[in-house]
Amino acid sequence: MFKYFPTNYVWNLSVDLAIEMGARIGEIEEMCAPLQEAAKKPDKEGTQAFRDTWQTMADKLCSLAEEDEAKGRIYSAGEKYRRASMYLITCERLQAHDAPGRLDLYKRSLATFERGNALTGANCERVEIPYAGSHLTGLLVKPDNSQGPMPILVQVNGLDSTKELKYFVGLPLWLAKRGIGSLIIDQPGTGEALRLQKLTARYDSEHWASPVVDWLEARDDVDSKRIGMEGVSLGGYYCPRAVAFEPRFACGVVWGANHDWRDVQKRRLDKEGDFPVPHYWKHVCWVWGAKDIDDFMQIAERVHLDGVVEKIKVPFLVTHGEKDSQIPLKWAERTYEQLVNSPNRELKIFTQREGGVQHSSFDNSINAGHYIADWVAEQLGGRVAD
Repeated sequence: MFKYFPTNYVWNLSVDLAIEMGARIGEIEEMCAPLQEAAKKPDKEGTQAFRDTWQTMADKLCSLAEEDEAKGRIYSAGEKYRRASMYLITCERLQAHDAPGRLDLYKRSLATFERGNALTGANCERVEIPYAGSHLTGLLVKPDNSQGPMPILVQVNGLDSTKELKYFVGLPLWLAKRGIGSLIIDQPGTGEALRLQKLTARYDSEHWASPVVDWLEARDDVDSKRIGMEGVSLGGYYCPRAVAFEPRFACGVVWGANHDWRDVQKRRLDKEGDFPVPHYWKHVCWVWGAKDIDDFMQIAERVHLDGVVEKIKVPFLVTHGEKDSQIPLKWAERTYEQLVNSPNRELKIFTQREGGVQHSSFDNSINAGHYIADWVAEQLGGRVAD
């Protein structure tokens, strides 16, 4: 794990995620060098300082992009907008949910992301999926050089990630090269669903996963028999639950297992394990629509997979980093042990040899991501070589 800030795991996690999205090290240095003292301060004061420097870099990149556009240098402009959106995503993620200007910051990250994709011609289409009188938003990435209806992997967030973050880390494009499409969604409790549609998280992830499958089945360009699902971090709970209760999924994979999230919360109350974001308890109450910590802990009692994964009857891959400091390795082993009815179950522990040993491989995602992409391609009829 790259530790720019020796005493601040949450900030290091954010910097590592930015690098995995495609940040440039010179820009990382320019943003982080002034923050050494701020990294030691309380959440509110520290995260404001973090936001200021990262937003300033995004401002500069957008200004440079506008100069490129004025000269007709469209590709260069697009790349700068895309990178600016990465930095806006990163600093928005650290803010308290009620921080002044957070919503505007989030909306700007979306607009900058879309602008960058439009100018670069990125293989990434924003889509809306009807759900519960509202809609879920997603990013659709089509496979390279494919013929006929595409196999597709639905990809879902963790507690604090967004579809744009997941897109940038790379799995959708690694799958595209293997002939597999991707639909990355902001499910309830994340991204646009939470911030713009006010849809909070729910333990029964099949409630929103089934309408996503309905939407995919209605498309002529999707092979309805080859729809899989992947979940990262808390998605390591959502995904197995959805695959267990939605039989139309052809396979499942978790990038960081999360078998018993209720136990993780109890340990966190006892100061065990690292938090993924500042303002943690306010954040989880916001995500789950809880009025206070006691209410949230009652909700969390249902967020576990005991008695659930036994219902999975399709191939399933469980991955985990051996040094995950958020979710103990034992929960990956528990998920694997209970996959007794899967016809093809696999447990892959990422070690120091291949990298990706931290939570959901945020410290080095590429080898882990390619492992997952190869496994998915083998299950859904893609390709692992030309």
